[in-house]
Amino acid sequence: MDSSTSTHTGTTGTAPHADTTGPHVTDPDAAPPRLTRVTFHGPLSDERADRIVRRAAEPLVRAGGGTVLDLGSGWGETLLRVLEAAPGSTGIGVDLNEEDLARGRASAGARGLGERVEFIAESATDTARGPADVVLCLGSAHALCPADAPPPYSADALRVLRRLVAPGGRVVLGEGFWQRTPTAADLAALWPDARADEHLDLGGLAEAAVAAGFRPLWVETASEEEWEEFESAYLADTEEWLASHPHHPRAAELRERADRHRAGFLRGYRRLLGFAYLTLAPVATD
Repeated sequence: MDSSTSTHTGTTGTAPHADTTGPHVTDPDAAPPRLTRVTFHGPLSDERADRIVRRAAEPLVRAGGGTVLDLGSGWGETLLRVLEAAPGSTGIGVDLNEEDLARGRASAGARGLGERVEFIAESATDTARGPADVVLCLGSAHALCPADAPPPYSADALRVLRRLVAPGGRVVLGEGFWQRTPTAADLAALWPDARADEHLDLGGLAEAAVAAGFRPLWVETASEEEWEEFESAYLADTEEWLASHPHHPRAAELRERADRHRAGFLRGYRRLLGFAYLTLAPVATD
């Protein structure tokens, strides 16, 4: 989602979203701009985001403020929206991508949130942060698990999230799920080393949340329109640049990446890989 750290399967942990531009450069003709058309790093509309934010912010609003922790935050668009919805709150976004963290800081400053949020470059694995009143983990469940952890990562990540949320708080998990069991042919069309046990189905994901000590307040899934909007926005900067620079020395490389990515979605995980948003309440332990 918001995260753009590298993952076991791809940028968001749902699909093979490799950076299409390569290292950051200042010459606008040397490479396309990076992800300027993408609001959230995942299939999420503004309308759905507003509803998710409103639900997540409820305990903060009731208490007159609190703390928000975004793990694998990227530029933290959802984190910033939660802080806007709960004026007395402060937040921390954790990610490894410095460019995305810088984008988050700039966005926070422009929205008057610079004094209420920190974007910190560090791994979310074995994090010592928390507990927080609201914990966001959007497309970043993999980031909570050791690199050698076996899939699926969501069940282990949910147990970590249960430890990181304060009593009476909320967790928002955004995570991929199989809409149907992938066949060998399906897996061959996906990212390298794709596995059928890489994700749970939607029912299994909700059951894993219950087993980890949550009650699911809301379970919803990205629509086909949200997927298509995200995938098109993800490539739009590169496609526009390629149309204007067809003979640039980097054009062949970027064209091959963009074409491979588009085919991976349209011929691979479209209508196979879903994306769920679970708003979760921790079960009281006393």
